[in-house]
Amino acid sequence: MPPTSDFERLLRDAALRVTRPRIAVLSAVHNHPHADTDSIIGVVRDELGGVSHQAVYDVLRALTTAGLLRRIEPPGSVARYEARVGDNHHHVVCRSCGAIADVDCAVGHAPCLTASDARGFVIDEAEVVYRGLCPDCSNSSSS
Repeated sequence: MPPTSDFERLLRDAALRVTRPRIAVLSAVHNHPHADTDSIIGVVRDELGGVSHQAVYDVLRALTTAGLLRRIEPPGSVARYEARVGDNHHHVVCRSCGAIADVDCAVGHAPCLTASDARGFVIDEAEVVYRGLCPDCSNSSSS
């Protein structure tokens, strides 16, 4: 995890005020990638004490808008947040337990990574969600 001074620099570089809730949310998401809002609220409350749901929602929105966090919504899941931004990585989601992991890039010859008809859009990102069983669930189902 980056030190607090790195979070302060990130906030300043994004033209955001440095506040304890913003640092706590950045820290929570860096330590718990793909966490949902309720989990982030719990971590922030453990660190700061009484902080409202709305304050955390507002911080998440500001940090996402500033490009410091990325909001993802895998199908069938609530919104989740990650600190890995600025690349076009994808995700793999466990069908059984819901665990989520990063996948750097799709490789090989796959027909759906390039749109067959962009409909006039200038496409700059593709979002791919792989589904399967994580190692823990795969091992327990084969036992």
